[in-house]
Amino acid sequence: MGRSTQSIRAVALHYDQKTLAGPKVVASGQGDFAQRIILAAKAAGVDIVEDPDLLEVLGRVPVGEDIPPELFQSVAEILAFLYRINARFEVEEED
Repeated sequence: MGRSTQSIRAVALHYDQKTLAGPKVVASGQGDFAQRIILAAKAAGVDIVEDPDLLEVLGRVPVGEDIPPELFQSVAEILAFLYRINARFEVEEED
């Protein structure tokens, strides 16, 4: 059975490789608002990662703020994984 809409939580990050700034929380919410964050991400082709522990910590970061330095390693590992997966799919599409 699926989760109720009220139990859904989401945090959206923005990271610009061209700047030296860390990832920033650009949206955060639960329930219907979390569902809208997820739907907007899917519609934009943004990769979605489910990590309840990271979500718990990122959910405490105010929207508009950079993530704390203590989370850089965790977020960097996820971003590196996504970049590798996306690059692999791009190579396969070119063949």
